[in-house]
Amino acid sequence: MNKNERNQLLINLITKFPNGVGIDNISTNLEINVTKRTLQRWLQQLADNGLIEITGAARATTYRIAQDNSNIVDEERKSKQKTLIPLSFAGQKAFDFITAPIQQRAIVGYQQNLLKFYRPNIDSYLSLEEKKYLTKIGETKIEQPAGTYAQQILNRLLIDLSWNSSRLEGNTYSLLDTQRLIEFGEVDNEKSAKDAQMILNHKDAIEFIAQQADEIGYNRYTVLNIHAMLANNLLPDSEAPGRLRSMPVAIAGSVFTPLAIPQLIEEFFDLILQKVNEIKDPFEQSFFLMVHLPYLQPFDDVNKRVSRLAANIPLIKKNLSPLSFVDVPEDLYIQGMMAVYEYNDINLLKDVFIWSYERSADKYKVIRQSLGEPDAFKLKYRTPIRELVTSVLLKVDNGNNILEYIRTNAQSIPNEDREEFIKAVENEILSLHEGNFARYRISPSEFARWKNIRKQ
Repeated sequence: MNKNERNQLLINLITKFPNGVGIDNISTNLEINVTKRTLQRWLQQLADNGLIEITGAARATTYRIAQDNSNIVDEERKSKQKTLIPLSFAGQKAFDFITAPIQQRAIVGYQQNLLKFYRPNIDSYLSLEEKKYLTKIGETKIEQPAGTYAQQILNRLLIDLSWNSSRLEGNTYSLLDTQRLIEFGEVDNEKSAKDAQMILNHKDAIEFIAQQADEIGYNRYTVLNIHAMLANNLLPDSEAPGRLRSMPVAIAGSVFTPLAIPQLIEEFFDLILQKVNEIKDPFEQSFFLMVHLPYLQPFDDVNKRVSRLAANIPLIKKNLSPLSFVDVPEDLYIQGMMAVYEYNDINLLKDVFIWSYERSADKYKVIRQSLGEPDAFKLKYRTPIRELVTSVLLKVDNGNNILEYIRTNAQSIPNEDREEFIKAVENEILSLHEGNFARYRISPSEFARWKNIRKQ
């Protein structure tokens, strides 16, 4: 391990303790064997370079990331930074490391301790101040069932998140192309079928998360099914979607080699789910998933896409503003992931995460204001309305029997709300068209059958 790698390892470790950490704790969590005297010397060198601060003395000595590093950012580094978003000092350091020529970067494998040593609600990638800030800008003040806010802005979210997440994979569809594809099924014949499939897969997965927010969680069912939807018709092996990988994979343009042993992949996949379930803060959950799912590479492909959508689960469940990666530069996002892969450095990706969330929260705040206040009655009966509409679409065989079927199946609704409930279901059915039926989880062929019944 060279000096740069050693320093980065120490900085990454100390970053996990925003309030400071003692040398014994550093030594315990460090992945290399070193004497206490040598470790003290290394830490002093970091302090001399302005990267960390040392406070206290003797046993009370505490080490923390330096709070003000502006005096260290020399003109050479300023000129090197050509990113489109502002970077923290730690993020800039990671950027410098990961943009070095690949020949200068040491070949590395999956570091198990990055996940093993993470202690939910004790360690944290996001500082307390960062969590408070994200909560403030993402709060919607909606005290309704999980997923209510995502449902309110679903049409816009489908387009934004599908396009931006696909764009980060090199998809060539424009935002307008994406809107036409999602809303009207119009495919751009001048672009690849793969690009259209990728966007439609995103649409399916986003609807799955938003419409079943009260049922999904940080478990195998949810994550495997998100992968199955995102990877649909895109992988050579038709059985690969929704299945953990059993073959080695490589990361293009990186010196990082992911785990290759299927038993270990499964073990660490389950450990990711276990730990994210234990984390209490939704933003820490979100960022934790963005870090660890791609780092493990649990699937044959489509890992980053899974992480971006999975990162929205804790936000949608808490009715916080979603994260749609609005305006995120593709190269900076990839470099943030590369820094995680090669140096276990989360700081550049964290800068991208926080900046992206600011952009997303601002956008959806404006959109929600333009929509006005949602219908309180529909919010109250959101789930039974959705379930009954779906049942009508799938089970009614004669257009003349629709109202009778609705009334029969609305008997569980309290008397004082029943007529308004029936009216709400009728209105939902009357407003169905080819651009919105997917929210009821029915297929195009089932909707075509329904249209034929309505003509009777």
